[in-house]
Amino acid sequence: MTTNTLVRAAGLAAAVAGLIFIAVQINHPPMVVDSVTSTEWVVRNTAKVVFAALALAGITGMYLRHVRSTGVLGLIGYLVLSAGFLVIGSIAFIAAFILPTLADKAPAYAQDILTAAAGGSPTGDIGLMQLAFIVSGLTYVVGGGVFGVALFRARVLARWAAALLAVGTVATLALKVLPHSFERPFAVPTGVALIGLGLALWRDQRHSAPETAVAAARVEPSPAR
Repeated sequence: MTTNTLVRAAGLAAAVAGLIFIAVQINHPPMVVDSVTSTEWVVRNTAKVVFAALALAGITGMYLRHVRSTGVLGLIGYLVLSAGFLVIGSIAFIAAFILPTLADKAPAYAQDILTAAAGGSPTGDIGLMQLAFIVSGLTYVVGGGVFGVALFRARVLARWAAALLAVGTVATLALKVLPHSFERPFAVPTGVALIGLGLALWRDQRHSAPETAVAAARVEPSPAR
């Protein structure tokens, strides 16, 4: 296991995360209690947990590979976006494995959580879940925007994908004034950005691996010496 292998794996993780993020948006069930008790709901939200883990691994590889080029802006963006993916994964875990039980025992509370998750105003008190949704949204928007800008400025990976990450995450702010039906399509640009950045990172390491080996051979003393 080498550094190049780990970074290439991070690139593939980001690409797969992007594919999952797009896939789970397609024909997403409505945010109502009846949807929560279905097998599809559990599968989709389990996939979102996997997405969050892979995306976190992916941006970690991007940041560590280009830590010097992205500078302080990259560090801030990476930390905030990492927190966002951790919260997203936590919320998806609750949705997949806890919410179905609540849907049977406390359907009104479960519906309030679904309403808040969709950006609405719940009628009851959902406790810290409301804070989790707020933190999730803020860290996703701010972290994605800052990290995308840092990668774009550094010119280290596909610039179009870095720009798309920044624009795609920040653009979700418009959902506050748009109908709920726009929520799923607005996730697609971020998914495409992760695919582009992930593949760029994978190709970057694939091409740099032979060069690294040649450089190491040049500085390594020969047996005759």
